[in-house]
Amino acid sequence: MPRNKERTLDAYIGAKVRMRRLMLNMSQETLSGKLGVTFQQVQKYEKGLNRISASRLFELALALGVPVGYFYEGLEESDALARVNGAKEGLQDSPAVSPLMEFISSGPGVELNQAFLRIDDDKMRRRLLAMVNDIARVTGEPKA
Repeated sequence: MPRNKERTLDAYIGAKVRMRRLMLNMSQETLSGKLGVTFQQVQKYEKGLNRISASRLFELALALGVPVGYFYEGLEESDALARVNGAKEGLQDSPAVSPLMEFISSGPGVELNQAFLRIDDDKMRRRLLAMVNDIARVTGEPKA
Protein backbone atom coordinates (compact mmCIF):
# COMPACT_ATOMS: atom_id res chain seq x y z
CA MET A 1 0.00 0.00 0.00
CA PRO A 2 1.49 3.40 -0.90
CA ARG A 3 2.64 5.45 2.11
CA ASN A 4 0.67 8.52 1.02
CA LYS A 5 -2.65 6.68 1.05
CA GLU A 6 -4.64 6.59 4.27
CA ARG A 7 -4.61 3.21 5.89
CA THR A 8 -8.18 2.56 6.90
CA LEU A 9 -7.38 0.13 9.70
CA ASP A 10 -4.75 2.47 11.14
CA ALA A 11 -7.24 5.35 11.04
CA TYR A 12 -9.90 3.22 12.73
CA ILE A 13 -7.54 2.25 15.55
CA GLY A 14 -6.39 5.86 15.83
CA ALA A 15 -9.98 7.03 16.19
CA LYS A 16 -10.48 4.50 18.98
CA VAL A 17 -7.35 5.85 20.72
CA ARG A 18 -8.67 9.40 20.43
CA MET A 19 -12.15 8.44 21.64
CA ARG A 20 -10.81 6.68 24.72
CA ARG A 21 -8.37 9.50 25.50
CA LEU A 22 -11.20 12.05 25.30
CA MET A 23 -13.45 9.85 27.44
CA LEU A 24 -10.76 10.01 30.13
CA ASN A 25 -10.39 13.79 29.67
CA MET A 26 -6.72 13.12 28.95
CA SER A 27 -4.66 15.50 26.85
CA GLN A 28 -2.38 14.36 24.05
CA GLU A 29 0.51 15.67 26.14
CA THR A 30 -0.45 13.48 29.11
CA LEU A 31 -0.79 10.40 26.92
CA SER A 32 2.49 11.13 25.15
CA GLY A 33 4.21 11.39 28.54
CA LYS A 34 2.90 7.98 29.54
CA LEU A 35 4.17 6.51 26.28
CA GLY A 36 7.48 8.35 26.16
CA VAL A 37 6.76 9.95 22.78
CA THR A 38 5.97 13.49 21.62
CA PHE A 39 2.40 14.74 21.51
CA GLN A 40 2.87 15.10 17.75
CA GLN A 41 3.42 11.33 17.60
CA VAL A 42 0.14 10.80 19.46
CA GLN A 43 -1.55 13.10 16.92
CA LYS A 44 -0.17 10.98 14.09
CA TYR A 45 -1.38 7.79 15.76
CA GLU A 46 -4.85 9.26 16.24
CA LYS A 47 -5.08 10.37 12.61
CA GLY A 48 -3.85 7.01 11.35
CA LEU A 49 -0.83 8.62 9.70
CA ASN A 50 1.63 6.46 11.65
CA ARG A 51 1.05 2.78 12.15
CA ILE A 52 0.94 1.62 15.78
CA SER A 53 3.21 -1.35 16.52
CA ALA A 54 1.99 -4.27 18.61
CA SER A 55 4.15 -3.26 21.57
CA ARG A 56 2.98 0.37 21.37
CA LEU A 57 -0.65 -0.79 21.13
CA PHE A 58 -0.09 -2.76 24.34
CA GLU A 59 1.37 0.36 26.01
CA LEU A 60 -1.59 2.42 24.77
CA ALA A 61 -4.02 -0.12 26.21
CA LEU A 62 -2.30 0.11 29.60
CA ALA A 63 -2.17 3.92 29.52
CA LEU A 64 -5.85 4.16 28.54
CA GLY A 65 -7.05 1.39 30.87
CA VAL A 66 -8.54 -0.85 28.20
CA PRO A 67 -7.75 -4.33 26.84
CA VAL A 68 -5.88 -4.44 23.52
CA GLY A 69 -9.00 -5.87 21.89
CA TYR A 70 -10.80 -2.57 22.56
CA PHE A 71 -9.03 -1.01 19.59
CA TYR A 72 -10.54 -3.63 17.27
CA GLU A 73 -14.09 -3.63 18.66
CA GLY A 74 -16.67 -2.86 16.03
CA LEU A 75 -14.62 -4.30 13.18
CA GLU A 76 -15.88 -7.36 11.40
CA GLU A 77 -13.12 -9.84 10.61
CA SER A 78 -13.87 -9.59 6.89
CA ASP A 79 -13.72 -5.76 7.11
CA ALA A 80 -10.35 -5.89 8.85
CA LEU A 81 -8.92 -8.25 6.24
CA ALA A 82 -10.27 -6.11 3.42
CA ARG A 83 -8.73 -3.01 5.00
CA VAL A 84 -5.35 -4.68 5.43
CA ASN A 85 -5.47 -6.06 1.88
CA GLY A 86 -6.87 -2.78 0.51
CA ALA A 87 -3.99 -2.21 -1.88
CA LYS A 88 -4.81 -5.42 -3.72
CA GLU A 89 -8.54 -4.79 -3.71
CA GLY A 90 -8.51 -1.07 -4.45
CA LEU A 91 -9.91 -0.07 -1.06
CA GLN A 92 -7.10 2.26 -0.03
CA ASP A 93 -9.09 5.26 -1.26
CA SER A 94 -12.17 4.40 0.80
CA PRO A 95 -13.00 6.66 3.76
CA ALA A 96 -10.64 5.97 6.65
CA VAL A 97 -13.29 6.23 9.34
CA SER A 98 -17.07 6.20 9.04
CA PRO A 99 -18.83 9.49 9.77
CA LEU A 100 -20.36 7.84 12.85
CA MET A 101 -16.97 6.79 14.22
CA GLU A 102 -15.56 10.21 13.36
CA PHE A 103 -18.31 11.92 15.37
CA ILE A 104 -18.20 9.49 18.29
CA SER A 105 -14.45 9.96 18.63
CA SER A 106 -14.69 13.77 18.48
CA GLY A 107 -14.82 15.97 21.57
CA PRO A 108 -18.51 16.87 21.13
CA GLY A 109 -19.37 13.22 20.41
CA VAL A 110 -17.71 12.00 23.58
CA GLU A 111 -19.30 14.84 25.58
CA LEU A 112 -22.78 14.06 24.17
CA ASN A 113 -22.43 10.37 24.99
CA GLN A 114 -21.18 11.06 28.51
CA ALA A 115 -24.07 13.46 29.17
CA PHE A 116 -26.60 10.97 27.78
CA LEU A 117 -25.23 8.24 30.04
CA ARG A 118 -25.69 10.49 33.09
CA ILE A 119 -29.46 10.49 32.49
CA ASP A 120 -30.74 7.81 34.85
CA ASP A 121 -34.39 7.91 33.79
CA ASP A 122 -34.97 5.48 30.89
CA LYS A 123 -38.21 7.23 29.92
CA MET A 124 -36.36 10.56 29.70
CA ARG A 125 -33.64 8.94 27.55
CA ARG A 126 -36.26 7.59 25.13
CA ARG A 127 -38.00 10.99 24.96
CA LEU A 128 -34.70 12.74 24.29
CA LEU A 129 -33.81 10.23 21.59
CA ALA A 130 -37.26 10.66 19.99
CA MET A 131 -36.80 14.45 20.03
CA VAL A 132 -33.36 14.20 18.39
CA ASN A 133 -34.74 11.84 15.75
CA ASP A 134 -37.58 14.30 15.05
CA ILE A 135 -35.11 17.18 14.67
CA ALA A 136 -32.93 15.07 12.37
CA ARG A 137 -35.94 14.08 10.28
CA VAL A 138 -37.02 17.72 9.84
CA THR A 139 -33.58 19.18 9.19
CA GLY A 140 -32.33 16.19 7.22
CA GLU A 141 -34.96 16.40 4.50
CA PRO A 142 -33.58 17.18 1.06
CA LYS A 143 -34.19 20.76 0.00
CA ALA A 144 -36.04 21.34 -3.26
